[in-house]
Amino acid sequence: MFGSFVTAKTDPNDVDIILLMEDSFDLAAVTGEAALVFQHMEADAHFGASVFWTKRSGALGGEQAMLEYWQARREGGQRGIVEIVGERS
Repeated sequence: MFGSFVTAKTDPNDVDIILLMEDSFDLAAVTGEAALVFQHMEADAHFGASVFWTKRSGALGGEQAMLEYWQARREGGQRGIVEIVGERS
């Protein structure tokens, strides 16, 4: 998670999320409301979340390079990112 949600901003207006999925992830198997998470515009409208996602193999330059890209601010400097790691099966 990144953006105003993870800052001291009093009233963040959305949640920004980067999802890095395993290569075995099958989007076709995701149904119902959960499927909205993987559709950027629908996630924003339904959950108030800007969701960006890719599979591990789609992380150009590797996972660290992907995180560094999202951490860079347009105006220079870095933004905070909070990593949430779930249990792996």
